[in-house]
Amino acid sequence: MSFENILYSIEGPLALITINRAEKHNAISLATLDELNDAVDEAARTEEVRVISITGAGGKSFASGSDLSEVLDRDLKKALEPIVQGLADKLERMPKPTIAAIDGICMGGGLEVALGCDLRVATPKSRFATPEGKLGIIPGGGATARLPRIVGKGWGMEMMLMGEPIDANRALQIGLVTRIVESENLIAEVKSMADHLSQFAPFVPRTMKAMVHFGMEASLAGALMFEKYAQGGLVQTQDKEEGIKAFLDKRKPSFKGK
Repeated sequence: MSFENILYSIEGPLALITINRAEKHNAISLATLDELNDAVDEAARTEEVRVISITGAGGKSFASGSDLSEVLDRDLKKALEPIVQGLADKLERMPKPTIAAIDGICMGGGLEVALGCDLRVATPKSRFATPEGKLGIIPGGGATARLPRIVGKGWGMEMMLMGEPIDANRALQIGLVTRIVESENLIAEVKSMADHLSQFAPFVPRTMKAMVHFGMEASLAGALMFEKYAQGGLVQTQDKEEGIKAFLDKRKPSFKGK
């Protein structure tokens, strides 16, 4: 596939999608959004890909937000379309693990894309914000729902109401990101994470994702019951037998996705 606004590559088990609009601080235009959706779909279809990561080109921004030149002319009809929220939903519901590799500015719609990912890794110079209130609007890509679920209601309110950026250390402290690495090591870290995740039986990450997302929305009793049924399904797989036998034999397992 060929793209104008993003870069797409497969490196081992990792599909790396790079927003390539450094001159615009990787602002997400509608054309860029279409390409991101297409790239994620392509990675989902590709059997050798086990992990999907999104990052930004240029070393200054992951994504500064939606392209404001387009938002200026956005009417009610367009605002009600999925737009960034649709991409974040796709990343969240994707069976394969997704990682946001953040180096620099991560704000507005860019942050909302990152919130849709399962894991977020940042560099020390990264900054995070939901500044939409200063523009006379509110977040429309999922931040009002996902941000407080990830960082808690208190910090969710702080970030959205105040609209001020927080640094990488604060983001780590509140659970917005789970790792901080130097810029020159960011992609290497993501590749290492992908290599690690690819060693699991294919059923495991997708089931883990489903359990966590369902558990966050269901009652505790409902989530625990769903977990039992899911585990009951996995204990009947060939990969479960291989995993336990390999552990007992002190060897590396050879999972087949069966």
